Amino acid sequence: MKKLVLAVPALIAALVTASSGQVKSVTAANNQTVSKPSPTSQGPSNASRVRVLGPDTVAGVPAGSAGSSGTSKTPAKADFNNHPETSRVRRTSQPIENAERGAVAPSNGNKPALANTGSFVAGPSPVSSASNALMASTQIYRIGPNDVLDIQLAGNPSRKSTLYTVLDKGLLEYPLAGDPVPVAGMTTNEIAAVLRQRIKIFENPSVVVSVRDFASHTVTISGFVAAPGTKALRREAVPLYAMLAEVAALPEAARATITRQGRSPMVLDLKDPNHSSTLVVPGDVIKVLGAAPPPTEFFFVGEGLNSPGQKAYHAGLTLTQAVLASGGVRMNAGSRVRISRQRADGRLANEDHDLRKIQGGKVPDPLLEKGDRIEVLGNN
Repeated sequence: MKKLVLAVPALIAALVTASSGQVKSVTAANNQTVSKPSPTSQGPSNASRVRVLGPDTVAGVPAGSAGSSGTSKTPAKADFNNHPETSRVRRTSQPIENAERGAVAPSNGNKPALANTGSFVAGPSPVSSASNALMASTQIYRIGPNDVLDIQLAGNPSRKSTLYTVLDKGLLEYPLAGDPVPVAGMTTNEIAAVLRQRIKIFENPSVVVSVRDFASHTVTISGFVAAPGTKALRREAVPLYAMLAEVAALPEAARATITRQGRSPMVLDLKDPNHSSTLVVPGDVIKVLGAAPPPTEFFFVGEGLNSPGQKAYHAGLTLTQAVLASGGVRMNAGSRVRISRQRADGRLANEDHDLRKIQGGKVPDPLLEKGDRIEVLGNN
């Protein structure tokens, strides 16, 4: 009967534990109970969060938690690679990991963006050295004779003028630099570096050189512009459209010719962006013209060509050029072309030519004259 009385409190403690989630440990010495939180009292959401974020947890139970026996055990590491939520977190952070390794992909031609695949995607190919040199000429200015330089020396108490003109031979006479300094072909930064080495009365002098008057780089422009004359360039080269904006090209301006030493004149259409972007360099002579006058001389195209009718004639026009300007020979029209030319007495003189032999280089390509008539004869 005494054993039954002692078993009743233990049974009651077990029932209380099952209903309240509390662990009851009975102290044999005084029959008092002490409650502890149960490791299984966490909800499923908390357990999932612990599994993802807690590297030292197993099945949602924190490392070092007391078991049912009250003793702590060190669990093994959890396998995070197979956990679906952990895998999602890894995939989401993959671009950042790639960025830390330097694997980036360009989102456009200029700015890089994070890659989604972790592979390196090369950006645009670098500009060629020739293009670099061409662009550099529009961004720098090399000093020449008659340019006026402003040379500022920090800490120099002198009240003398800071303006110095480059002499005809490209020499700069700067009193603190000693002998004249050859500066032709140098940039202002290069001149400042030379002067810092030449000046001895100051230790590590601060020298700043700028151009006050641009005089060595000039071009001449005339024609349909509001301000013709000799103009100074502030760079080694400038686009033609920039020069036309400076001299205020008139609305009638439609063409321009650029004459450059050692080259044949360039005839440019100002409505063509590629032509108007042509670089102007020192020494160029520019003439702005109006629209080209309509042709006053013609030749005439007859049968066997794709575009018959009246065509504009110019000196030096050949038979094959006239055929191309007329849309080419029609299919099955043959290769024999007749040129009819009016004689002084008003009658026509005919000459037949074989296009195949002309194109093959076997016979010369004949020159046309104004008023000539051409037609392709049939195979018969």
